[in-house]
Amino acid sequence: MTTLSFFKYQGTGNDFVLLDDRAQLFDIDNHQLVRFLCDRRRGIGADGLILLRPHQQLDFEMVYFNADGYVGSLCGNGSRCAVAFAHDLGLINRETHFQAADGPHEAHIDEDGLVHLRMQDVLGQQEVEEYGIFLDTGSPHLVRFQPASTLAELNVFAEGRVIRYNERFREKGTNVNFVEAPAVPGQPWQVRTYERGVEDETLSCGTGVTAVALAASKRGATSPVHLRTPGGDLHVAYEARPDGSFTNVYLSGPAQRVFSGTIEL
Repeated sequence: MTTLSFFKYQGTGNDFVLLDDRAQLFDIDNHQLVRFLCDRRRGIGADGLILLRPHQQLDFEMVYFNADGYVGSLCGNGSRCAVAFAHDLGLINRETHFQAADGPHEAHIDEDGLVHLRMQDVLGQQEVEEYGIFLDTGSPHLVRFQPASTLAELNVFAEGRVIRYNERFREKGTNVNFVEAPAVPGQPWQVRTYERGVEDETLSCGTGVTAVALAASKRGATSPVHLRTPGGDLHVAYEARPDGSFTNVYLSGPAQRVFSGTIEL
């Protein structure tokens, strides 16, 4: 029997098991173990698992697994939690450069403890007939704008699953974000997300709200965009280019340690 030490972090309700794997002992091909650790009834419970590993040129490498046990694409809230974890371990001060699934990223932690993550430039957005707007913000996202006062009652699991597994997205899948514009200018955009890999609604999705903010720029939103998920508030800042792409994209919000412990395997 092996004892595994772990840490639990959350960013606006998006929660993760984090492992200090600088010795690179964790078997990344053990999908069953990752699923077990993320299982909310039999394991620790989380939306995903993150390994913090060394990197030759950067401060660290983040390896992210979805709750289904497989290595995933970029996780925005997970990245912010990994930055907070690296800071708590004493690996970084308030600024960092690290490697994620979609390449290198920079981030900083401000005096209030908010983590500001710079995303990769986003090439643009594509109108997908019948469904909404598709963007890749490090992970694929479909953004669907909802009529006023309908988001709270929407069955995100059922509606999101239909889109995630339809013929248009079946090969690689997509995350699906349902959005309600603010009734009063200045109030936050409301967002609920169905996440692939988790295969359910999560309390928050960082790459998702980033996609929403960029899509909402065509509907009157201005940078920085204030977004509210069931798990809390996030902000996305960006610069829009004339060609429809976006640069200097930053995802900002809290990332907090919940608890640490050990588990017998």
